[in-house]
Amino acid sequence: MKVVLSIAGSDSGGGAGIQADLKTFEAFGVFGTTAITVLTSQNTTSVYSIRPMDRDFVLSQLKAIFDDFEIKAIKIGMLYNNEIIDCVREFINDLKIPIVFDPVCVSKAGYKLLSDDAIDNLKTLFPYVTLITPNQYEAKLLLDYEFANSDSLDCIFNLPCQVVIKNHQLETDNFKISVDTLYNKRDKKIFTTPYVETKNSHGTGCSYSSAITASLALGKPIEIAISEAKLFVFEAIKNAPNIGNGKGPIGHKKGIEICNAIKI
Repeated sequence: MKVVLSIAGSDSGGGAGIQADLKTFEAFGVFGTTAITVLTSQNTTSVYSIRPMDRDFVLSQLKAIFDDFEIKAIKIGMLYNNEIIDCVREFINDLKIPIVFDPVCVSKAGYKLLSDDAIDNLKTLFPYVTLITPNQYEAKLLLDYEFANSDSLDCIFNLPCQVVIKNHQLETDNFKISVDTLYNKRDKKIFTTPYVETKNSHGTGCSYSSAITASLALGKPIEIAISEAKLFVFEAIKNAPNIGNGKGPIGHKKGIEICNAIKI
């Protein structure tokens, strides 16, 4: 069995972060290990508290994993502050395996998940990763990117890694679709699914990036990995358990069952 690593924050509500990553890894048939960067006290309605781990403990977790496992791919999620960003960058800078970076800045409910003074530092990881997976807000904040604005593509084209920008919503003939755009230098590829109107979208970004990570660990090309992740998240949203009073989690188990049934 292939072993993968998630370097990310913990969600006490179980829908995002490390918890979503592990559910996704298992769904895709890889074994997930973790290095926890941040503890959060949260549920579907609110983030109550954030406690970042200290640098030495993050590094200790990373060394422990690599001392015992042959890691085939890494997903990076919430890093939160400069100390953790520096630690992770120094650890990954010589690795020769696929690394997927979800540059977490803010939750869907609007809670800040990155220190203000760490925004520029987050970009220093880009030369050492395979793919970054920002949403529309993160793409604007980190890359000054806006959908359909050709002037904003200069930064994208000059990135040292590939980028897939998630979930731009387009409406055609009263039918709304969710569009992800992969940029590899000046090449572009579009991935779409129907857009699902729902409150149950907590952890979609985490699950998406960890699904891509799992597929890359299994040796699949990046475009196939993104396509499979896109469909997986779509089915998981449609089959969410509908729990909690706020933005509920998605249905990882049911999502992958449907994808497997149609042979993704």
